[in-house]
Amino acid sequence: MAALQHGGRLDVTATKGHEFEDYFLKRELLMGIYEKGFEKPSPIQEESIPIALTGRDILARAKNGTGKTAAFSIPVLEKIDPTKNEVQAMLLVPTRELALQTAQVCKELGKHLAVDIMVTTGGTSLKDDIMRLYQPVHVVVATPGRILDLASKGVCKLNNCRVLVMDEADKLLSPEFQPLIEQLISFLPDGRQIMLFSATFPVTVKQFKEKFLRKPYIINLMDELTLKGVTQYYAFVEERQKVHCLNTLFSKCVCV
Repeated sequence: MAALQHGGRLDVTATKGHEFEDYFLKRELLMGIYEKGFEKPSPIQEESIPIALTGRDILARAKNGTGKTAAFSIPVLEKIDPTKNEVQAMLLVPTRELALQTAQVCKELGKHLAVDIMVTTGGTSLKDDIMRLYQPVHVVVATPGRILDLASKGVCKLNNCRVLVMDEADKLLSPEFQPLIEQLISFLPDGRQIMLFSATFPVTVKQFKEKFLRKPYIINLMDELTLKGVTQYYAFVEERQKVHCLNTLFSKCVCV
């Protein structure tokens, strides 16, 4: 992410000139930010971090590769009180792979904080997750089905979880996940903060916003769908031609 953040792309370099110190973050968190290679906030971080720190709901559109994960991880980590042995924030993502990536970013940013982060996803041992929850957990990074299972069993208590982040919210609000998300929200306390991050926001997001978000702060950094400097093409082929087309593209590709 550091390479992307400082690689010269306009999407991550067209900033307002803020510094991470401007947000009055804990010294230990600043240490983790700088050790991860972040020098200055990217545009999505400049827009999100100060608003998230106030506790306001957020609806943010930003491209992948622009520092989006840190944009919500930094304020989440800042808000955690490690002296309280309770789940205080939940980061929901649609896939196991993204859960592992997100948790890794959180752990690296928070390496000097006494914040315990747990990953729980489908396809792994439920028993191991239950045992892990007997130890302190402050932040849960999860896929919806597994964390709902744990919450429904009363194993993962979310009554003091005051921050909910949904990354790739367009996927999380698909028909597959949305009923699970709505059930999960019923376990959260009143006055919780909800932050949605995505590259695209279909109609389902609008409906969810109207039902669950309170006067959300809107961030839209999506003038275009692709990163500046990246050109995209598509090939319209029949199903049986896909593998052949892919092999042809790879054979012609010149990697720089």
